[in-house]
Amino acid sequence: MQTEEVDRAQAPPALRAAAYDVVLRHELIPFVSYPYEWTPGMLRDAALLTLDINMASLDEDLVLKDATPYNVQFKGSRPVFLDIGSWEHLEPGEPWVAYRQFCMQFLYPLMLQAYKGVPFQPWLRGAIDGITPSQMRALMSFRDRFRKGALTHVFLHARLEQRYAQSGRTGGDVKKELKSAGFGKDLLRTNMRKMRKAVEAAAPNVPASVWTAYRHENTYEDADNQAKAEFIQSVASLRDWKLAWDLGANDGRYSRIIAERARYVLALDQDPSTVELLYRDLKAEGNEQILPVVMNLTDPSPGLGWRGVERRAWTERGTPELILALALLHHVSITGNVPVRQFVDWLASFDSHVVIEFMTREDAMVRKLLSAKRISHDDYNRGFFEQCIRSAFAVERIQELPSGTRILYALRPRR
Repeated sequence: MQTEEVDRAQAPPALRAAAYDVVLRHELIPFVSYPYEWTPGMLRDAALLTLDINMASLDEDLVLKDATPYNVQFKGSRPVFLDIGSWEHLEPGEPWVAYRQFCMQFLYPLMLQAYKGVPFQPWLRGAIDGITPSQMRALMSFRDRFRKGALTHVFLHARLEQRYAQSGRTGGDVKKELKSAGFGKDLLRTNMRKMRKAVEAAAPNVPASVWTAYRHENTYEDADNQAKAEFIQSVASLRDWKLAWDLGANDGRYSRIIAERARYVLALDQDPSTVELLYRDLKAEGNEQILPVVMNLTDPSPGLGWRGVERRAWTERGTPELILALALLHHVSITGNVPVRQFVDWLASFDSHVVIEFMTREDAMVRKLLSAKRISHDDYNRGFFEQCIRSAFAVERIQELPSGTRILYALRPRR
């Protein structure tokens, strides 16, 4: 992202009167995301960016005093470091003060996912400071100590931390010991290179899921996909959109269609493997227009941190002008037990244009979902759904897809 110094005369009135040495202007991030909404590949790339910036800073006798993923944002598939205030002058002989934070919020979550098969997103959402060395040590087996970086950054780190806690020595005592032992910039750079190798070794795998092959294995969707693409393209072409949401984006096919006329697209899906594959594709393309995130709409990211506003709820970070909700309602309503009217009213609350797909009770996927439920979900039927959308939106267009069990609706907000 671009950052430039602003002449005091060009600064906002509140800043012109304040005693600041420098006023900086930053390019805005289109949509803020947080690490507990990222894929493993996204967290890994953010970690590598942080280390690379830190190693380059050493050449200028600077170092990052913070090493948190919250200092990184994604512009589409590109990670961007934001916190200019994180730099400080390197004090000779001192260790990297942010080492523990980097381990807790970057390295350990990546190791947890790569080596134990446990998703890191719920942990980071539940513990804003990340995974402590002692917690990570408890999660790893004896054989795990032979993995790249695990012995040093997990096992020895946890042991030393426990030893210093028991001895009563402070961080200042440790710094003095390291300084007297000749801990310098070259050793600091060497340790960061080793950490980089540990991050690279914790490469994310993509476990197969129902959704990673969903589009290819459901051949009955071929004709539907073509008609659906044309319908979405016709709606998207009506105007230019600032922010669009693709809820249940899967492989991002329709995100790309609306991106032709939208400045920025949030591609949201609850399946981490699907979003990881989408992120890799977008990264290979150098796409900075579509932001992939992992999120379950029935358990979305809430407001977290101090007073619940330090990390805002996802719906408070930008209002969409266009929302896609394709092949989604049946999952939210039947699997998630959300009443149809509530979901429709939630969509209407954004005062946005909406393209929504309704799959009838005769559809194979809907029948499968209903067969697993003990309740009948009587509100999930076309007649009631259309009653709900007509009371909340102006219905501009309806089109049945070739399968005969799927219907598209273009909706306009009532103003």
